[in-house]
Amino acid sequence: MPEGPSILLMKESLQPFVGHQVTEASGNAKFEKESLIGQILHEIRTFGKQTYLVLDNTAIRIHLLMFGSYSIDEQTKPDNSLRLSLRFKTGSMYFYTCSVKSVALEFLSTIDWEADIMSDVWNPEKAEKKLKSKPAMMVCDALMDQDIFSGVGNIIKNEVLFRIGVQPESLAGNLPAKKLKELIAEARNYSFDFLEWKREFVLKKHWLVHTKTICPKCGEKLVKKQTGIGKRRSFYCENDQKIY
Repeated sequence: MPEGPSILLMKESLQPFVGHQVTEASGNAKFEKESLIGQILHEIRTFGKQTYLVLDNTAIRIHLLMFGSYSIDEQTKPDNSLRLSLRFKTGSMYFYTCSVKSVALEFLSTIDWEADIMSDVWNPEKAEKKLKSKPAMMVCDALMDQDIFSGVGNIIKNEVLFRIGVQPESLAGNLPAKKLKELIAEARNYSFDFLEWKREFVLKKHWLVHTKTICPKCGEKLVKKQTGIGKRRSFYCENDQKIY
């Protein structure tokens, strides 16, 4: 599943279409696509792993899920995987194997934009307050909670926990105050590192524990385990990461 930094890169790729009018709309997404024709794409907004195409009187929410993808100006996959195609005089955008929904513009005002880990309005104090309200939550689940850290995915989770020396099954309420703030800060720091490495096509070269077998610090074998409510893969070192 693409994480927040990858969604920001998609937004950058789609940005040239902003300010242009939709001339054709198709795909198997279940809403009235013909109503989009003639509307102007005014803005592209991202919230974590979600993208909103803001038009005259509606917004299209795109979530790439586990296997979604997109392309520009070239249809690259079979029609049955095409959820939405928007054509403009300047080119076309295509979205495949993903969730595509039409939402009212008013819906955008209900989103807690301050929870987006990569947003200019990211609010670490609010994240800390939310974490403190869920003391029994494992930190692996907390980092993946999109209401707290919108945009964080499994890669960021594993790498952040290794950076701060915390095992994924630690409880949020057991973290010392300093360590809790470190968790919040590194979630954002690593997300921007991720963005730059992804932009340079070197992301995997910088993974320290995600999908790895040996700890880069002590040389011992890493633990690979499904952790938390979501049972997502965690990679961690029992020597260099503490259980709280």
